[in-house]
Amino acid sequence: MQIVNAIIHGIKSGVLQKDTVLPGSRNLAELLNLNRNTIVKALNILTAEGWLVSIERKGIFVAGNIPEMHTNTSVSEIPKYTRKKIIQADIIFDDGIPDTNIAPMESLSRAYRRVFNQKARRRLMNYSNALGSVEFREAIAQMLYFKRGLCIDVDHICITRGSQMAMYLIAQILFTKGDVVIVENPGYLSAWKAFETSEVTVIPVEIDREGLLVDHIELILKKNTKIKAVFVTPHHQYPTTVTMSLTRRLKLIELSNMYGFTIIEDDYDHEFHFGQRPVLPISSHKEIQNYLYIGSMSKVVAPALRIGYLVGSPDFIHKIGSLRETIDVQGDIIMELAVLDLIHSGEIRKHLKRATAYYKEKREAFTYLLEKHLSGKITYTIPEGGLAFWIQSNDVIDYENVYTSLLQKRIEIIHPNKFSHQKEVQGLRLGYASLSSEDLKKGLIEIGKLL
Repeated sequence: MQIVNAIIHGIKSGVLQKDTVLPGSRNLAELLNLNRNTIVKALNILTAEGWLVSIERKGIFVAGNIPEMHTNTSVSEIPKYTRKKIIQADIIFDDGIPDTNIAPMESLSRAYRRVFNQKARRRLMNYSNALGSVEFREAIAQMLYFKRGLCIDVDHICITRGSQMAMYLIAQILFTKGDVVIVENPGYLSAWKAFETSEVTVIPVEIDREGLLVDHIELILKKNTKIKAVFVTPHHQYPTTVTMSLTRRLKLIELSNMYGFTIIEDDYDHEFHFGQRPVLPISSHKEIQNYLYIGSMSKVVAPALRIGYLVGSPDFIHKIGSLRETIDVQGDIIMELAVLDLIHSGEIRKHLKRATAYYKEKREAFTYLLEKHLSGKITYTIPEGGLAFWIQSNDVIDYENVYTSLLQKRIEIIHPNKFSHQKEVQGLRLGYASLSSEDLKKGLIEIGKLL
């Protein structure tokens, strides 16, 4: 391509005039000290694009029909492809991604084979419902009823490519320009950005050890009539892992019913809870009138499997389906049926049981490492579930310096500015599930040196 670009530059600058004959490929190869095949490939590209013309038994000429062009760029200034040099971290503290080493890949592989061996496999290759396959939605509805107390059926569910798509679809259907959305602070910035695509105003509200400060929301509601929704992660608040208290959950429902705003609940890691039982979603309360519930199968099976789901009223879900058709005619029907196979065979249930025990043990090991290497430097609460810790330094810290210093040591953390629109949050979210015990230890030792 460098040869191609150089000859094109020669033609554009006038160095190579129209109808000029070029040396043969052998002569060019000797002149440039290159393999002849490389020269031939370059000449073929130039001929195919019309810069050169090959005339049998006469040679290769600069095309005579190219209009005159003027350029002052020297050959040495022609852009060349260079690989951008970036620091690749060896140890990455993510925000709570599962360990892919324990993902049920063999079971999933068998499930795919069973799906393709079905008698009706030809039907799989045709278009399906934009909301997702009926069978898969039925399975999700049953799971949400028995495990999370949501009284719904297939008409209440849309299958999405992960929770982020669900948030974007919500933003396009629920909001209009000028609406206001209340969010948690610190919170999930990616959701805020999805909402802002509809030109809404985002109002952050602080949290404490009981979750979102609902009393502050009430004060805002009394002054602002354009509040359209409140976005919450009440089970394990993102990023702090705090669980919203029952009192605040019920108060939020009361305010929603009174003022008519929608509660958008992102239950991103409901499956991994290490206490007696996970707290049921806000959306499961019979009193709630306006809600949208978002969940995901990506952490259950593997992050690469982009399967999420959105629950709402049948009318709202119908509108979501119509919008979905314009940007993504349907989801991955084959993946849906493969995961459905794992649900019916009991493999998902077995995997979740094994994974929960595995992550609980890993959480305890991570707690031990925190006490050993950061004791006296940080404050934290052992999370009841999820795959990450929220730690706060006992002193005010320049987290920009912490971030860059760790990166120089090939250790990457999530910068605290990823959790807030405004001032930098004083805290770190450290995922522990995907790293080995040795990497966790090395990473925490280096973090301890900077706190």
